Amino acid sequence: MIKTLDDKEKILLLSTNYIGSLGYLFQGKSFVVPITYFYNEEKNNIIGYSAMGHKIKAMRKNNAVSLSVTDIDSVNDWKSVLVQGTYSEVEGSTAKALLHQFSLGVKDLILRKKLLDLDFISQFSSKIYKDDIPIVFTISIEDITGRMRMF
Repeated sequence: MIKTLDDKEKILLLSTNYIGSLGYLFQGKSFVVPITYFYNEEKNNIIGYSAMGHKIKAMRKNNAVSLSVTDIDSVNDWKSVLVQGTYSEVEGSTAKALLHQFSLGVKDLILRKKLLDLDFISQFSSKIYKDDIPIVFTISIEDITGRMRMF
């Protein structure tokens, strides 16, 4: 049976994951790429970062984006949400603060979900203090849809 997720279920799926598929348009073509993200409950938005490249250039030209997050246990047991939103870049001390929030949030999620040693998470934190800070962005959430299947 396929069911529509209620608001609480959609936010729960979004907030308990950190890997999603970012959708954007560039020169009339659609692209979908995996990203690590953090759901900022206080601001009801998505925090992400990236080096300069194709997706940043594309989102600067067309800031309408989507983020798909899926939790799949089997073909008959899955949940999925699709966020529609607006991309915007953050700079300066605000960018550093968001990147710090991102790194702590993702680290906490990974620890709770996977019980892993997270030495690699220092890569995120070290970027906060470098002069060449990555491009930090948010996705302002305009709409979230969600479905699930349980057999």
